[in-house]
Amino acid sequence: MGFVKDFKAFAMKGSVVDLAVGVIIGAAFGKIVAAMVEDIIMPAIGVITGKGQMFVDKFIVLKTAKEGDVYASLEEAKKAGANVFAYGHFIQTIFDFLIVAFFIFLIIRAMAKLQKKHEETPKPAAPSSTDVLLTEIRDLLKNK
Repeated sequence: MGFVKDFKAFAMKGSVVDLAVGVIIGAAFGKIVAAMVEDIIMPAIGVITGKGQMFVDKFIVLKTAKEGDVYASLEEAKKAGANVFAYGHFIQTIFDFLIVAFFIFLIIRAMAKLQKKHEETPKPAAPSSTDVLLTEIRDLLKNK
């Protein structure tokens, strides 16, 4: 019973619950950013460069399925059973990561600026004890 009790105490700590919530929100946020990259940014890059997925179809045939075969695309080479070194997908994944990281940086930077503005908003200072005492003395003198 000690093990179950210890596990329950561990699982119900605030930091573990906060971490779980952070992971769930992070996963959801990751999907939003990935969709933005895939559905908004990459098509825009595709218009500019003429190709959305610039590197995906880059590969080197290490061994053809049949002697003398030539493949026009990575998909065609894989279907034929050729042994390929598909370096383009790796480069595209790095490129996608850099885009996602850049946009997350922009979002976090904007949030930090908003938070800083909110923190910099001057709040009316509470009167000091001397001011309170002088105000009481003034009010007492007024009433006389």
